[in-house]
Amino acid sequence: MKTTIDIPDALYRQAKIRAVETGQTLKQIVLTSLEKELNPAATVAEEPGSYWANRKLRPGFQRILESGVLDGGTDSTQIISEDRSSREDALF
Repeated sequence: MKTTIDIPDALYRQAKIRAVETGQTLKQIVLTSLEKELNPAATVAEEPGSYWANRKLRPGFQRILESGVLDGGTDSTQIISEDRSSREDALF
């Protein structure tokens, strides 16, 4: 079904920016938003796992990540584990 709605300029710009950032059309953004608003329980049930596991990277960050520029650094979980270990060793 087609319909016409008036969207305030500021809201339209935000939606259009989000569509470009996520690689979606404005129509997809509007439909997803309507589905979440009208049936929030169904959208959560359709997406197994946590929000963080299902999130999409923004296209700009995705390109940087794929370029390999961020490879070779120290994993933050490793740094945290080493810090905890050093504090535990100091206690004993």
